[in-house]
Amino acid sequence: MTAPATEPAAPAAHPLIEADDIKVHFPIKRGIVLDRTVGHVYAVDGVDLVVNRGETYGLVGESGCGKSTLGRAMLKLTEPTSGRVLFDGVDLSAMKGEKLRTMRRRMQMVFQDPMSSLDPRQSVESLLVEGMRAHNLDKGKESTGKRLRELLSAVGLPSTALRKYPHEFSGGQRQRIGIARALTVEPDLIVADEPVSALDVSVQAQVINLLEDLQDEFGLTYLVIAHDLAVVRHISDRVGVMYLGGLVEEATSDDLYAEPLHPYTRALLSAVPVPDPVVEDRRERILLAGDLPSPARPPTGCRFHTRCPWKQAEKCDTERPALREITPGHRVACHWAEDIRDGKIRAHEVKPELVEMEWDAPDDASLAGPASVTETLGP
Repeated sequence: MTAPATEPAAPAAHPLIEADDIKVHFPIKRGIVLDRTVGHVYAVDGVDLVVNRGETYGLVGESGCGKSTLGRAMLKLTEPTSGRVLFDGVDLSAMKGEKLRTMRRRMQMVFQDPMSSLDPRQSVESLLVEGMRAHNLDKGKESTGKRLRELLSAVGLPSTALRKYPHEFSGGQRQRIGIARALTVEPDLIVADEPVSALDVSVQAQVINLLEDLQDEFGLTYLVIAHDLAVVRHISDRVGVMYLGGLVEEATSDDLYAEPLHPYTRALLSAVPVPDPVVEDRRERILLAGDLPSPARPPTGCRFHTRCPWKQAEKCDTERPALREITPGHRVACHWAEDIRDGKIRAHEVKPELVEMEWDAPDDASLAGPASVTETLGP
């Protein structure tokens, strides 16, 4: 008798970068003579996130939820208020000066607007060589020139582009230059902040396919920040959904799109059009009432409870839910995720709420403006 064949175990995940309870709070200043802090904008408020080596992690959410701030904080381009970031086991929060500059060679960023991130006074060659010289990778004119031509070929640009300036290229070509610049220092991690949001649909497909090809060729790890759910689904291995400074759901791309468990994720996916008219007419649509609350005064309890169609009288407005694992690899920050999934809790109408935002008035109130602000959540 021979033992039945077993499927090979999946390779173990090796974290490349880890965010541990990251918070980024920006102070709100009032006054002219006396500049005092009257509050904070809670852009990122306690996020735990792990990106494994060789994978593409997609971070999605509506504008203002803190996606870009989180990406910059993980690279320490924005200083976190608290928490720590581990890159390949090294604590970045404790690094400064030359050590941090040296470590940054292994992590690069592709910015959302390629025109504003490229110096218009520098040629493409100057832009690409600058990073190589900063990290002692410029080994000579001949070897550097060969390296630059290889990079431009990898991103689909001719070698003649080296002599040109950013304004001479289209938006998609400028984004390719930004990607080539990130690759010059041979990084392990690339944080791509809305890499295709400003491009035409046809160009978007070219850049997305380019990112995938470069990942296979250079063994890259991506953190892709986007609000286009179709793009994220196509390129990502795992997806995290952010809402008002916190991570509300995380799963593999297939699991998240097949069965979203958080009410906010369900609302996001219900807004994505389906190319089948029969399915489009029959599928569930979730229209959220009101607007995104102010990150300067987020709601108590669950941040989403002011707009949630499944809000309950217990816990939702008093206790902030932890990001917990519902099924293997699928984490959700919702008190009632299982009951909503199983149909034990039904959706109900949501009425817009009125949120009062009051700050202490500065000493010279006539110069500082009003001491209270009223924000209406809804029409």
